[in-house]
Amino acid sequence: MTTDPRFLPVETPAAPARESYRDAAAAVAQLRALYDQATRFLLDHFTRILDGATPVARYRAFYPEIRLAVPTHSKFDSRLSFGHVVQPGSYAATITRPDLFQNYLIAQIALLIKNHGVPVTVGLSDTPMPVHFAVAAESDLAVPQEGVLDFSLRDVFDVPDLSTMNDDIVNGVAGPMPDGTQHLAAFTAQRIDYSLARLSHYTATAPEHFQNFVLFTNYQFYVDEFEAFARRALAEPALGYTSFVAPGNQEISGPRDQVVTLSKMPQMPTYHLKRADGQGITLVNIGVGPSNAKTATDHIAVLRPHAWLMVGHCAGLRNSQSLGDFVLAHAYLREDHVLDDDLPVWVPIPALAEVQVALQEAVAEVTQLDGYELKRIMRTGTVATIDNRNWELRDQSGPVHRLSLSRAVALDMESATIAANGFRFRVPYGTLLCVSDKPLHGELKLPGMATDFYRTQVANHLLIGIRAMEKLRDMPLERIHSRKLRSFSETAFL
Repeated sequence: MTTDPRFLPVETPAAPARESYRDAAAAVAQLRALYDQATRFLLDHFTRILDGATPVARYRAFYPEIRLAVPTHSKFDSRLSFGHVVQPGSYAATITRPDLFQNYLIAQIALLIKNHGVPVTVGLSDTPMPVHFAVAAESDLAVPQEGVLDFSLRDVFDVPDLSTMNDDIVNGVAGPMPDGTQHLAAFTAQRIDYSLARLSHYTATAPEHFQNFVLFTNYQFYVDEFEAFARRALAEPALGYTSFVAPGNQEISGPRDQVVTLSKMPQMPTYHLKRADGQGITLVNIGVGPSNAKTATDHIAVLRPHAWLMVGHCAGLRNSQSLGDFVLAHAYLREDHVLDDDLPVWVPIPALAEVQVALQEAVAEVTQLDGYELKRIMRTGTVATIDNRNWELRDQSGPVHRLSLSRAVALDMESATIAANGFRFRVPYGTLLCVSDKPLHGELKLPGMATDFYRTQVANHLLIGIRAMEKLRDMPLERIHSRKLRSFSETAFL
């Protein structure tokens, strides 16, 4: 048989008939069966070729998909911001990693069946699965770079396709599919697979370890505090935490178990305090800058977390503030610019009441201050996020005037980016910062500037973030995922 790629026949696994389901768990079981069949097919041929076999066909497998046909307008629980479609029609979503998303998929599909009274249909989509993503879950395999093999990989297997790997759905510009079918989920399967691979690269932990509540920080101290808290939590089984994961997928279940600092740390070291139900807490040290903040949230969003919070350092802009004071953001001045093309700056980023209350209550509990006394150490107000770390070295008349007009009380380089991407991806968000310097008032971030009060507050800060997440975890899901994050016409999947 010829090996000229122009004449290679296309070989695919057997395509079973589409099946209808009124049981969400059974539908997801079929999605898993179809996905496993596709990945096994690609992996078998890929490993055979890596072992020296000559390709005699173009090997192609397809993502599974779920479809929903709603013939009439339906009555549903309007208190929910998800789990239903807004008008009659045909809806579909390609699915990847149904093992990883099993609980999520069962919950979303069950709501669709309940709210619309119709079955869902499971079958194969017409979206090819790139071999890179089929290989990604196999830790001992890697896709060779172009030129290593004696043939072009893209002639024998499908490779990632940018036309199905973008944010058009969440950005509201996707429109219906060519056959008129509407989107059922916020992300396509290829977009999710891309982010899952990026998460492993940037964080040095597998996507399976990520929990539903995510803390972001810009300071290593919080990592140390998080590990210390995790060890205390593992010593108290009643708290419900089962293990702690550090970069390199090092997982410990006992408070005295050891983890090793990697010789080469990833760009965004990530740590997970896990619960059996996935409702634990993940901490991501994103470092400094809005680009890192956008990168991290772009990829974590596909995991559909229930909330993410920024707990980091900031510059205090009021002379009445002290180092170590907290700032609870209730508005954002966006001068980070990394999201301007996806979410214009004229789009307001509202504070979410449930998150704000959880954060304020957590501050009160940890500091043992309440009511008017709490104002001694915490301010609420606008947080400005800028893309120039050394903004203080510029002519001050412009920046200071804008900060004054906005009534900003603090400035950092990540918070507005994380909040804006939370708004864009429909992930509940919040910000609690700790004042580490006051550049407008002569207190710069220099060695020896920290006071005992500051050091105590920084130690408390991480505990406040954790306590706030625990409060959010105790809320019903429909309260956390506010309708304020949903537009006129939304995907049914959360």
